[in-house]
Amino acid sequence: MKSHTSERIKLPAGFWTGLHQLGIVAHDVARKAQLPLTIISEPAVTTAQYFAIWQAYSDLVGDTADGIIKLATIFETSKYPPSVLATYHARDYRDALNRMARYKQLCPPESLHIIEEGDDCSIELNWLSSEQAGPPLLVGVTLAFLLELGRRGTGQPLTARLVEFSLPMGDVKALEDYFGCPIRIGATCNRLTLHRKDLDRPFLSYNEELLEILTPVLDRSLDEQQGSRSITEMVKWIMKRSLTGGRPDIQIVAKELGMSDRTLQRRLTDENTSFKHLLTQARHEQARAYLADPTLDIKEVAFLIGYEDQNSFYRAFRSWEGDTPTNWRTEHVGTTPIYEGPPGPSTLH
Repeated sequence: MKSHTSERIKLPAGFWTGLHQLGIVAHDVARKAQLPLTIISEPAVTTAQYFAIWQAYSDLVGDTADGIIKLATIFETSKYPPSVLATYHARDYRDALNRMARYKQLCPPESLHIIEEGDDCSIELNWLSSEQAGPPLLVGVTLAFLLELGRRGTGQPLTARLVEFSLPMGDVKALEDYFGCPIRIGATCNRLTLHRKDLDRPFLSYNEELLEILTPVLDRSLDEQQGSRSITEMVKWIMKRSLTGGRPDIQIVAKELGMSDRTLQRRLTDENTSFKHLLTQARHEQARAYLADPTLDIKEVAFLIGYEDQNSFYRAFRSWEGDTPTNWRTEHVGTTPIYEGPPGPSTLH
């Protein structure tokens, strides 16, 4: 059984062309990434190679913000792969974003989580593997493209309400000018927040006939891909992206998988596991991943894996590792957190 992270990632046909238009030579990217030159003609690459290519582009372009804006705006619509083409020809912006989140599952290594609440629509980017996070420039391009999709589809100069990045992104002022909103650096997640009313805007590029051709093919590919994965793997994946600030319940996970909670329980029993056991595993694995990041303090880690207070997290971590989070971090990462606080009260393809 292949995991999400072992699947090969298809580079869009226009990727290398887009870099060339920016004055960046494909061979230079390959060399910078320390990959063989034949990688340029490969139809798909591994996750490690994919991240290395993006990091190399980032190093060559210089300022991260500049690289984000240039690539997001220069990529030609005609070069979109079928999964993205289906979003560009959607009925409206909401339909496009939902299609993007759904079909993003066809192409690891990231996923999109959309929440509509009040006047806002937030789209959070998560990595399918907590051990491998993408380069900052890839994060920025992914979120920029979501806004670019709305601008191209509606023909309107849409702006965001807020953009949050966990890592530095270069020229923040340039990004604020591009997104048309404040940019927050050092956030606990990578998230684009849109004006919810913009989601109702119709797409000028709406093409019903093309969607009738693309949708069944993409849905079938997605069903086949998901069918090749164990229910255990999919449940843990959903849990990990839903842990922040709370505890995902079985009804929510079952709904996302398109089944009843009773059916999900039965499927997990068939695989000799339980929802409670997988939740513990997901929290444990995410805790180790977050503790490996010295910029996160212990209180933040507790919140990111769904604990409302540090005491509960401390007790849980001791039961998993036989040690405190602080000692574990010092031993395995070789550093201490910036601030811990006392024990107490988350493209283009």
